[in-house]
Amino acid sequence: MLHENIRGKVSIVGVGTAGCGEAPGHTELELLAQATRLALEDAGLTLADIDGVSTANLNNAMWPLHVVEYLGLRPTYVEGTNIGGSSFIAHQKPAILSLLSGQCNAVLVCYGSNQRTSKFGRRERAQARSLLDPNVFDDPYHPFDPPSSYALIAARHMHQYGTTRQHLAEVALAARRWAQLNPEAFQRDPLDLETILNARMISDPFTQYDCCQVTDGAGAYILTRSDRARDLKQTPVHILSNETAVWHKGVASMQDLTITPAAESGPKALKAAGLSTQDIDVVQIYDAFSINTILALEDIGFCKKGEGGPFVADGAIAPGGKLPVNTNGGGLSCVHPNMYGAFATIEAVRQLRGQAGERQIQGARTALINGNGGVSASSQSTSVLALP
Repeated sequence: MLHENIRGKVSIVGVGTAGCGEAPGHTELELLAQATRLALEDAGLTLADIDGVSTANLNNAMWPLHVVEYLGLRPTYVEGTNIGGSSFIAHQKPAILSLLSGQCNAVLVCYGSNQRTSKFGRRERAQARSLLDPNVFDDPYHPFDPPSSYALIAARHMHQYGTTRQHLAEVALAARRWAQLNPEAFQRDPLDLETILNARMISDPFTQYDCCQVTDGAGAYILTRSDRARDLKQTPVHILSNETAVWHKGVASMQDLTITPAAESGPKALKAAGLSTQDIDVVQIYDAFSINTILALEDIGFCKKGEGGPFVADGAIAPGGKLPVNTNGGGLSCVHPNMYGAFATIEAVRQLRGQAGERQIQGARTALINGNGGVSASSQSTSVLALP
């Protein structure tokens, strides 16, 4: 099926989040189920309407089986490919194809994590995964991943293009300013550039504010064919395109530390959507680290390679700036329960529906989402969404 033949034929019709920040006493499945219930209510559907499931979890290779069992589903379509945090955007293309083929009628994309309040925290889980999934090039140097790998990428970008610590801090500050307009955001305290620059160092050049949060949280959204979506509860948000690119896993295998697979997925998604960066009203980028936002803006084409630092300077991507980016506060200030892709999608949908409250971008009709996955920008998935 040609890319242009899927344009606008599938829509997102329901979204829901739960437990964002801290949700003590809840399991990952419980949080996922809560977000699912809210997404179903949002769409005006029930679990009986769901016959497709897309889900992933870094801690369990058979996670789709747990989700299907817990929710009591018997889907005709199941997809559990895990390419890191971009998975929940990458899930869209196979779900679209399955919906259009008639294999299923409604696909639930869902995720849940209790990594902040679980006794088995993020560091312990990362250590356990490294034993099962070793990287022979990086592990001998005992990196503190993922911060160490992304810090290496940032350091190279600074050396090669003159990007500064203040440019990175501008990304974190913009995210916080958006979060302060979002009652769901976990971090809403006042923040300034000096505080960011002088904060505790995590992995040079990153201070704590350059690094994504460690939170609990769950997100879910529902896809169905656009002809059916017109009869449901909410204004449907069409998926114009979705493209995914995977080039490597570890940072040592990157051909160029300053170029990510978004340089492939982003332009392909825009071309398939029949749009350019000038046509995009709001952008949601998986900001695992402050450098991710700069890299994605460059690679997708919002600015030239190496110009991402100056592009984000002086509040350009903050409220009131020239390009609204990560309007919920992103992974840096809103929520980051180990994998973030679903939340970027949900925020884009809320913006296009006009349901974003104080942070609403007036007149927004198009959105671009870019997911990031892996320990070194390993996978990227880009979607373009629009109102009918």
